[in-house]
Amino acid sequence: MISLELVPRDSVRLTEELELLHGNFREVDLINIPDLPRFEMRSWEGCALARRYFSQVVPHIRARDIDPDRPLPMAGFMREHGIDQVLVVTGDVHPDAFFPQYNVRAVEVIRKFKKEMPEVKVYAAMDPYRSGFQAEVAYIREKLNAGAEGIFTQPFFDLRLMEVYGELMKGLNVYWGVSPVTTVQSKGYWEKRNLAVFPSAFEPTEGWNQAFAHAAMAFAKCRGHHVYFMPINRDLNSYLEGLFPR
Repeated sequence: MISLELVPRDSVRLTEELELLHGNFREVDLINIPDLPRFEMRSWEGCALARRYFSQVVPHIRARDIDPDRPLPMAGFMREHGIDQVLVVTGDVHPDAFFPQYNVRAVEVIRKFKKEMPEVKVYAAMDPYRSGFQAEVAYIREKLNAGAEGIFTQPFFDLRLMEVYGELMKGLNVYWGVSPVTTVQSKGYWEKRNLAVFPSAFEPTEGWNQAFAHAAMAFAKCRGHHVYFMPINRDLNSYLEGLFPR
C-alpha cells in the first residue's frame, strides 16, 4: 500500500493534485490529509473532497483540539461522507492563543473514537526521535491497547534505524514515513525541530532522496508493511515521476 499526504491549502489546489494522482499515478492507494491550523480547510473536509477520487482517505485528528467532555465534532460529517479511517496525532500548539485547546493525550482520543465511532479504523502516530526505543515502543503499545489498529510513522531517513524499529514493530500494520529533504536548510530544520537522524552518507539531492524512497518501498514490501510519502513543498508531478517512472 502506498499512502500520500496532500496538504489542504484550498479546494482548488487540492482538486488539481487529486486529479493528477487519479489520472497518472494509480500506484497511490490512500490519501492522508493533515489538519493544519494555518489553513481554513479541516482535514476531514479535505478527505470528503479526496473521496471523489480515492476510496481510502485518512484525515489527521489533532488530539489537543478535542474536548474530552463533548461528542466528537467531526463525527456527523465523517459519517455523511463515508470517511471511516482516522490518524490521531497530538498536534502542535495552535498559533492563535484564543483557539480552544485541551490537555488531552492521543491515547484518550483514540479511546474516544472507538467508543463514539466504533466503525472507524483508527491509526496512531509514531515518532522515532522523541524518546528512546523502549519508551516509544511502550507508547505505541499503549495506543494499540486503546484501540489503534495501525501505525503511521514520522519520516525516516536511515534504513538502519528503520530496521531496528522494524524488529520492534514486527507483526504490526505499519506505514513507514518518507519525506524528501533536498536542501541543507531543510535538513537543519528536521534535525533541530524534530531531532531527526540522518546517515553520514546523506546528500540533500533529488537523486539521494529518490534512491532512499525506493529502498524504503523495498524494505516495507518485504515485511508486509506500507509506505507513507510526505512530499512537503514539492512539485507533486516531478516527485512522483521519480518514484513511479513511466
